[in-house]
Amino acid sequence: MICGLIGKKIGMTQIFKNNGLAEAATVILADPCTVVQLKTAAKDGYDAVQLGFGEAEKQESAEQALLKRPGKFICLKEFKLTDTEDVKVGDTLDVSLFKVGDLVNITGVSKGRGFAGVVKRHGFAGGPKTHGQSDRHRAPGSIGAGTSPGRVLKGKRMPGHMGSSRVTVRRLEVIEADPTRNLLVVKGAAPGAKNGILLINKSIREK
Repeated sequence: MICGLIGKKIGMTQIFKNNGLAEAATVILADPCTVVQLKTAAKDGYDAVQLGFGEAEKQESAEQALLKRPGKFICLKEFKLTDTEDVKVGDTLDVSLFKVGDLVNITGVSKGRGFAGVVKRHGFAGGPKTHGQSDRHRAPGSIGAGTSPGRVLKGKRMPGHMGSSRVTVRRLEVIEADPTRNLLVVKGAAPGAKNGILLINKSIREK
């Protein structure tokens, strides 16, 4: 059994419940994914399946020659496989893998924010606005002791690149799974910007 799919984030919307309350939801386009490679414990040391998503205009010739994969894909990702007997290369998987009420973990690349200061990046309060400190409103302040240890410790929260990192949001509830339109709607926000590639895995934790 395959526990996940590859999808593309379409955007955010609202879902109105029967009691009239609105819930934020993320719409994901999960076009049928093609099985392009099988990995078994006997040959590779573990059971997994490699899925291909989307259609690419061109693909690395070395990869295509190595795997003899069917078609050209935008994205190739591996997913855990519990049973290799029912899966073969060339099979397609769609959103019927999920049903309403399932919990999923969604992995993507967060939105890039460029170079950010500590106020935006870490939520620092900044310096005081009085007593003559006219230029310290968004400064980090002291970053370490002078005598001992006499250096800045590793991991200190400071300004730097923000976003564009791999993020996993766990236990999002599936609100709708529509195989006819290849759409998956989950409660809450999935990481990344519009048209970003997402990895959707079934959560192993119970609701």
